[in-house]
Amino acid sequence: MIKKIIALCMLSSLVIACKKEGNKGVVKSDSANTEILADNGTVDSTIAYNVSVNGTKTVKTDFVYQAIDGSPVKVVFNYDPNNRTVSIRNNNKTFVLDKTEAKPNQTTYEKEDMKAVVKGDSLILHQGENIIELVKTKI
Repeated sequence: MIKKIIALCMLSSLVIACKKEGNKGVVKSDSANTEILADNGTVDSTIAYNVSVNGTKTVKTDFVYQAIDGSPVKVVFNYDPNNRTVSIRNNNKTFVLDKTEAKPNQTTYEKEDMKAVVKGDSLILHQGENIIELVKTKI
């Protein structure tokens, strides 16, 4: 009797799974307007994009940077128009800085005594009197 119930459950789940036409919970992105603009309206060149084989473009948000001493630093950019931030994680500590200024070749993030300036593949952190230079790794 238990074997019949298990078999019936497996068969019904198989039938239900076969009727699905793909995952409808997946959000389709509009690739027509994925470029992020600097504060002056020109394309922000500090933003990196992933381009698929068929040419669709998506914004890349997380990177691994490397300090001069060789230590890795995870950097995650949040490009939400209402809350643009950068999260910098190293040694199990995460610092979240708010975007304060964007130019076509440079974006600045600040919070309290920390400031991060992103220029191309470099990120320069200012914390009080300390300056830490980070370079994006090529993985």
